[in-house]
Amino acid sequence: MTLLADVRQALLERISAVPGVGVVHDHEPYIRQDAKLKELYVADGSLCGWHLRRIASRTLSPSVGRHIDWHRWVLRGFMAFSGDGTSEKEFDGLIEAIRLDIAGDETLGGLIAGMTDPETFEYGLQLEDAQPVLFCGVLCHSAKLTLMTEIIR
Repeated sequence: MTLLADVRQALLERISAVPGVGVVHDHEPYIRQDAKLKELYVADGSLCGWHLRRIASRTLSPSVGRHIDWHRWVLRGFMAFSGDGTSEKEFDGLIEAIRLDIAGDETLGGLIAGMTDPETFEYGLQLEDAQPVLFCGVLCHSAKLTLMTEIIR
């Protein structure tokens, strides 16, 4: 397994361990049929799931004696609306639980040097967007979170 794959696995394990998080995929599944895609995001009879994807990488020149790689990750989540109006607060709670869990281990068990974006100085998972969407024909809460990881090699 490459170091990048180790980082992906560590993120997946941390996110998956959050109570009530639902299904977590280590990639963005693509299936043409909505019903089959929806099944991939259902846990305990409810649509609640996430997928993790690396969307960008940058490397600092080895002129400093070593390479520094930054990888930007996106975590997208979906949770079906509930009829009683409590699901928005529940989804917000999941988002914060994931953010706090990731921030609680800033090196992911020693795999990375940190999770601070070198351009913006933002630390940890950032909530970029949260809004209602139709996902596989179901009205859902959705969230897009981003994370920058730094690997020194």
